[in-house]
Formats: sequence, C-alpha cells, structure tokens
Amino acid sequence: MSRRALTLLLAGFLVLALGVTGASRPVPYVVLSPGPTENTIGEVDKKPVISINGRQTYPTSGALSLVTVAYQGGPAAQIDLLTALRGWVDPTVAVVPQETIFAPDRTVKQVEQENTVEMSNSQDSATAAALNELKIAYTTVVTVVSTEPKMPANGKLMKDDEIVAVDGTPAKNVDVVGDTVKAHKPGESVRFTVKRAGKELDVTVPTTKGTEGQTLVGVSMQGRFKFPFDVDINVGDVGGPSAGLMFSLGIVDKLTPGEITGGKRIAGTGTINPAGEVGPIGGIAQKMVGAQDSGATVFLTPADNCAEAVKAVPDGLRLVRADTLHDAVLALDALRTGKGNIPACEAG
Repeated sequence: MSRRALTLLLAGFLVLALGVTGASRPVPYVVLSPGPTENTIGEVDKKPVISINGRQTYPTSGALSLVTVAYQGGPAAQIDLLTALRGWVDPTVAVVPQETIFAPDRTVKQVEQENTVEMSNSQDSATAAALNELKIAYTTVVTVVSTEPKMPANGKLMKDDEIVAVDGTPAKNVDVVGDTVKAHKPGESVRFTVKRAGKELDVTVPTTKGTEGQTLVGVSMQGRFKFPFDVDINVGDVGGPSAGLMFSLGIVDKLTPGEITGGKRIAGTGTINPAGEVGPIGGIAQKMVGAQDSGATVFLTPADNCAEAVKAVPDGLRLVRADTLHDAVLALDALRTGKGNIPACEAG
C-alpha cells in the first residue's frame, strides 16, 4: 500500500472515529413523542378511569380520550446527538432544548412531583367545572397547607386545618382570608375559626410586619372543593394539567342520560378551570398523532392551540375548537345529532 493510500485510510478512520464519538456524546435536548391515550369513560388496569359514588350514573359508549406526550432525555438521562438527529428528521416528534422541560433550578424528581400536583389540581378543577356545567352545587373550603417557621401562625394553625372564618367573616376563599388579615395593623391579633379533627375551635394569632410593610401571620393556604358525592379519577402514571377538559367531559357523560359521544371515538386536550374555561397546552402536534393512533376521528382543541394544530393535523382527524366546556358539550351534541354549530379550528 502506498503512503498516500495509507494516509487516506488513516484519515478516514479518524473521521469515522470522531463521528462515532461525537454522535454518542450527550446533548442538552429532549425528544417529545406521542404518548399513550386513556379513555376517560373507560378503564385503566381493569379500574374505571372515572368512578362516581353517591350519585346516579348512566351508560356511556365510544371514547373521550385524553392524550399525552412522552419525553426522552433530561438532566439525569441526556440523549446523544444521534438520537437528537433522528428526532429532527421524524415529523411525528419534536426535539426541544432541555430547559424547555426542565428549568435549570429544577431536578427531574421536582418536575415529576410538580406534574403530579398539577394533575391532582386539574382533576379537582375538572370536577368543579363539570358540576357547574350540570348546575350541581358544591362548596369551597380554605385549608392550611403549611406555616412558616418563626412566624406567628407556626404552632397555632396546623396543616389541614379548615379555616371556617376570620374575625367572624366566613372564609369563602383564600382572598377573603388574606384580605381580612391585611386589614389589621402589624402587632394586632386575628381570630381564626378552624375545624380540626372534626371539632371547631377559635385560634388567636398575632400578626407581624412583612418585608414590604404588609401585615402577615405566616400561613400558606389552599382552596379546596367539597363535592356532594365522590368523584375518583384514576389515570396511572400520567401527570400535568392538560387532561382537564377530557376529565370534565367524562364526568358530564357519566352523570347525564344518553351518550354524548354518539359512539364515536373522541380525543382532545386542554387545561380547565372551575368556570369551565379551556386553556392551551404544549405538544399539540404529538398529541394529535397519539389521538389518530388511538382511532379517534375528532380532536377537541383549545382555541389558543388552533393555529398550530391546523398546520400539523394528521389526515382523517377533524379539529373542533373548544373555548369552554359548555362549547365542547354543544359541539359534541351537534356532531351526534347533525344539528347545530361545530366550531372549527382556523389557521392564524
């Protein structure tokens, strides 16, 4: 072999070795792909996704499926360059910077815990929205989440205390409690009426001045709903708030005669608040692919995601815009009966 040929061979080998080494190096990106779907009026692991006890329920058919996005990568298990390159050429997945999913000051465990909390809150909001849609009354209670060390409330108010009133004013929500405390001058005392371990008692808590001059007692509170019957939602290992709309629709379907799907396979996504307003979500392109893979023919889409969804909708999947839970119910009625308006997504 000539020296020239040997040099070319060695150079080629070096380029190949460097390419292989580079392709296997971790990169700070995350691959998003279509995740599993769950039928909210179906079962997971032989258990109903939505169980309602203490209220009459009705048969359902078809599917009202929530959709998810799976991710690969993250601070604890970064993907390599080759995996990222494969994702960039695959139209069904997205490759995004790692900090898009995992903020620099958040660990993978913290993100997963936050997703779990968001899912729990989403289920409560979805139940409240469904009951509002059906005009079923429920109440809201304010509970103690925690108290700050070395602050007046520490040792006086306890975790899970239900705050009934403050200075005799009914605690209708967190804002009422906070405003009543702030109405005091620092150093004055506030009388909390709380329910603790089934008993109602008054707790007097002195106030202090905060760093910005505001009146504080040092308590974190959360508004919780008290529903007139039990609604239990079981989705397995799924986190985040984006299934709210589909939970609400599943609850409405189970609590009303007739089948709002008309036997169709409906999928959708969107956050929801107790007023029934549908909010935007991430990963819409991947969620539509997951919906199509599950056999859905209709996809309920938050209004703020419509412009993006129109550009990436798979063939055979009909996009229906959902501004509110009520709008989604009316759209499903129109799909089932062939009468009424069915709002469509439009390009921005």
